[in-house]
Amino acid sequence: MGYKCVCRNLSTSVRTAMKVISIPVRSDNYAYLLIDEESKKAAAVDPYDVPKVASSAQGQGVEIVACITTHHHDDHSGGNHAKEFPNAPIYGGSNQVKAVTEIIKDTDAFTIGSLQVECLATPCHTQDSICYYVTDRSLPGAAPVVFTGDTLFTGGCGRFFEGDGTQMHTALTYLGTLPDSTLVYSGHEYTAGNLSFAKSIDPINKALPRLQELVDSKKITQGYGTIGDEREWNVFMRLDSDAVRKATSGTTVPEIMDELRDMKNNFRG
Repeated sequence: MGYKCVCRNLSTSVRTAMKVISIPVRSDNYAYLLIDEESKKAAAVDPYDVPKVASSAQGQGVEIVACITTHHHDDHSGGNHAKEFPNAPIYGGSNQVKAVTEIIKDTDAFTIGSLQVECLATPCHTQDSICYYVTDRSLPGAAPVVFTGDTLFTGGCGRFFEGDGTQMHTALTYLGTLPDSTLVYSGHEYTAGNLSFAKSIDPINKALPRLQELVDSKKITQGYGTIGDEREWNVFMRLDSDAVRKATSGTTVPEIMDELRDMKNNFRG
């Protein structure tokens, strides 16, 4: 796609030590650097393309001290074995994660400098899917972030490769309890397609023009939407809305979620 790495300081009103660098890899994947600017320490999130990640870290003048893996699929964990990270623990949700050294569970936590990283188990896309919720302990007013891998996308959700609608509904409901201001960094750039699908389900949703503006203005949309936005524009987080109910025939939440995901799998828009 020809994307360049993009970095964001995470609050315009509060000076924060936390920075996230978005690193496009493969055709539509993302790796990230989670940086504590005070200590110049960083975690590499899903560092599939090690040369790109290492180059970005060098350009930022930071040391990678941890690898954070959202799930075991190769396009996310494939770079974990890299010699460039010789002393970095590799966090992941199961032994299926390549080169994992620290298996983490729901509510486990660790730190990167002044940054607190909390692990949120969200099984469905894979049974070892973990989302990572990050706050700046030195500045409680700074915007938190969450790395969602292939569980939550901007305007969408992942396929149910190892789970079902019940698990995905549980996972998205769990993520929906995070503060509205939490910035979302997902594993793929699927936003334009998710917007098209949302328009086919709920064309009069008043939040969709904001999502359209994001798609039109940003090649890299990650980190520009929040959990609060997702609860408004993401059809997979709005199963009780009239629009989703009318578009599906299921009578229970799991049935509606399964049907909606099947519709998205077959959508050509």
